Amino acid sequence: MPLVVVKYGTPALRQKGARIESITPAIKKLAADMLETMYIYKGVGLAAQQVSVARQLTVIDVRGVTDRPSSLELNGQPADVAGFMPLVLINPEVKAVGEPATGPEGCLSFPEIYADITRPDVVDVKALDLEGKPVEFRCGGLLARVVQHELDHLNGILFIDRMDRKTKEELRPELEDLMAETKAALNQ
Repeated sequence: MPLVVVKYGTPALRQKGARIESITPAIKKLAADMLETMYIYKGVGLAAQQVSVARQLTVIDVRGVTDRPSSLELNGQPADVAGFMPLVLINPEVKAVGEPATGPEGCLSFPEIYADITRPDVVDVKALDLEGKPVEFRCGGLLARVVQHELDHLNGILFIDRMDRKTKEELRPELEDLMAETKAALNQ
């Protein structure tokens, strides 16, 4: 069932997600609903906070992006990114291993707002999958960027928090408009 993606200004976006201690049928349904919602909105990642659930759960699928490559290593060996999608990551931990790289980012909670964000270009990821099994991989390119963007969401951090001051200042009118629209909707 599709969920509502909340917009900038919704308090849930600033909440740190609680760890998931057991993978219940409700968690599995949430993950399935989040994947469906992400595909409907044509996104590549969606965190639980973006659907007003403060838990450590994110879904990712970068298969639809052909102009920004991703890399994946499993057990130190190159692996097929497409064959690893969609990803459901529970309680993820990320460790930067690459150099800082600047690239474009958007966010389903910030429609039509994009900016260049600097993040490590390669990261190591540890998480649980939807069966509760440990998942470990190294990723680069777009997949690394998406994993880090979604992990930020799970900690109540938004991509505007990663923007340089000049970019944020340039986007201020759009951000203020979005915040006002969200607050008005929340007050109805």
